[in-house]
Amino acid sequence: MMSSSQQPVTTAVVTGASRGFGAAIAAALIDRGHRVVGVARTAEALADLRRELGAMFVPVVADATDAETARTLIEQHQPTLLVLNAGATPAAGPVHEQSWESFSRNWQVDTQHAFHWIRAALRHPLAPDSLVVAMSSGAALRGSPLSGGYAGAKAMVRFLAAYAADESRRAALGIRFATVLPQITPATELGASASIHRVIVGLWTEE
Repeated sequence: MMSSSQQPVTTAVVTGASRGFGAAIAAALIDRGHRVVGVARTAEALADLRRELGAMFVPVVADATDAETARTLIEQHQPTLLVLNAGATPAAGPVHEQSWESFSRNWQVDTQHAFHWIRAALRHPLAPDSLVVAMSSGAALRGSPLSGGYAGAKAMVRFLAAYAADESRRAALGIRFATVLPQITPATELGASASIHRVIVGLWTEE
């Protein structure tokens, strides 16, 4: 594995970058010398992160679920890493206490945004050896009966990454796709974020 001083400066796009996993991943990548385009809807949180991380963090206030946002940012920044982290907080409650709107919240955000970005990555396409990391959840494997459609939405994110990997191989694009399934843990959000960003950095920089 190359050290940060040996690695060329490359660009990553991280969705849902203003907090949690996204912010921690952005910080880890910048610490290794990479430029990060951070996408989120909250301008104030992105501005705070820019002040913290410096000029290598490029804040973009946008809706990551918008197909045009995905296409435009990929074309503009030519990233070699996409981290698809944007997602909605699931509505808590058993199925009979959900409305369709609350039940489908994560399909409208988490799954829809993964679909648009993965589609854009294949159609642009990204350069060979680029990596797309889709943030799923351990709930995708075991279900999550008190969080509406969250588990199903996250399972579909995992399927989308697998489908895209097959298409990349079929078309000889050389784009890699990976899924991360963080588990529920009593650890702090910061500690959980640190473990996730180590996985992603390892995937991206492995030789």
